[in-house]
Amino acid sequence: MSPFSTHLHPQESQNGRPSGSQSGLAGFASLGHPCCLSAGCYCYSAYHASSSTAVASSQLDQLADFAYNVTTDSVAGGSESKRGGCNLQNLRIRRDWRAFSKAQKKDYINSVLCLQKLPARTPADVAPGARTRYDDFVATHINQTQIIHYTGTFLAWHRYFTYEFEQALRDECSYTGDFPYWNWGADADNMEKSQVFDGSETSMSGNGEFIPNQENIQLLLGNYPAVELPPGSGGGCVTSGPFKDYKLNLGPAALSLPGGNMTAAANPLAYNPRCMKRSLTTEILQRYNTFPKIVELILGNDDVWDFQMTMQGIPGSGSIGVHGGGHYSMGGDPGRDVYVSPGDVAFWLHHGMIDRVWWIWQNLDLRKRQNAISGTGTFMNNPASPNTTLDTVIDIGYANGGPIAMRDIMSTTAGPFCYVYL
Repeated sequence: MSPFSTHLHPQESQNGRPSGSQSGLAGFASLGHPCCLSAGCYCYSAYHASSSTAVASSQLDQLADFAYNVTTDSVAGGSESKRGGCNLQNLRIRRDWRAFSKAQKKDYINSVLCLQKLPARTPADVAPGARTRYDDFVATHINQTQIIHYTGTFLAWHRYFTYEFEQALRDECSYTGDFPYWNWGADADNMEKSQVFDGSETSMSGNGEFIPNQENIQLLLGNYPAVELPPGSGGGCVTSGPFKDYKLNLGPAALSLPGGNMTAAANPLAYNPRCMKRSLTTEILQRYNTFPKIVELILGNDDVWDFQMTMQGIPGSGSIGVHGGGHYSMGGDPGRDVYVSPGDVAFWLHHGMIDRVWWIWQNLDLRKRQNAISGTGTFMNNPASPNTTLDTVIDIGYANGGPIAMRDIMSTTAGPFCYVYL
């Protein structure tokens, strides 16, 4: 039996919007309980992640239920969303890709294909290779990689970045559906059969053409020992699915290759059209992205510094975390390039799940964690830079949106946001 008590999933109305919230959830501790020192927090310190995949999957569902109810209770009470006008009527739902119908998947896919046909907004003197609106997002990520990973802005920056991608799909390509996430743990046994990567007409396209005798990938960071990863089951151009003809226009910037090598274009922002490559690697998901690993990340890290570092992979630990695990399990180009990674169309589903995990973690102790920030403004604080604060302003360039303060993007139902995960 799961160490959490049974709790039903939230009820929904026919249009997919929440029809109400529930309280009295499993593991909820009242004020004064020794493991819960403030009202409205989850008794996370009383539980541990199960090593059983089935039990950990149930644990994650129940943690998500708790976060859903905390969020909808907050929205219904207007406690944190007044500035942005978020309410139960306009609250959007983000869902597991597996929960989408065939028609819903096609609608999302078509909106991404649409964005890949619209002209770029990024000026040629900023990114001469940008040709499409999709490229605008890739260019921004390339330009800002060194200030958005292993920084105090990592979580919130990617929350805003992913949200503005969603807004571009809605505003420019008439997308009206829910935004998807990739539930890594569900695919950790066989990535090639994942509904995200199976190569069907309702997938994010499939594997790359098989290249035999590939050597391992070696990830290097400063003077830390290399992290060695298996090469995967593909390696060449993607051959199936809706994005098999999609051209990646920017990069590479730091593309890890089999055998421990790395390659970069003289100017990663110059025009360099090529196919999207993948080498799906189930073993990487099994190592870093299983349900027990996800639940341990959520329950095992009380401090935001520990949480975000474990998520990204603590340098020297040999782990690349669920963040790195998701990216490198895609393999290929740009999956193995931290700068150009949004060039793989599965990036957005992966970061939907990254945001979902943070959202769950925040809602286990909202008063303590909602605005918790730790870190500076540069990659591993190199070069040294000021601490990130709620007043720190981020800007995602020509991708979409405008400059925004960290304090306005810490909650999924405040500032510009109004969404919740199921």
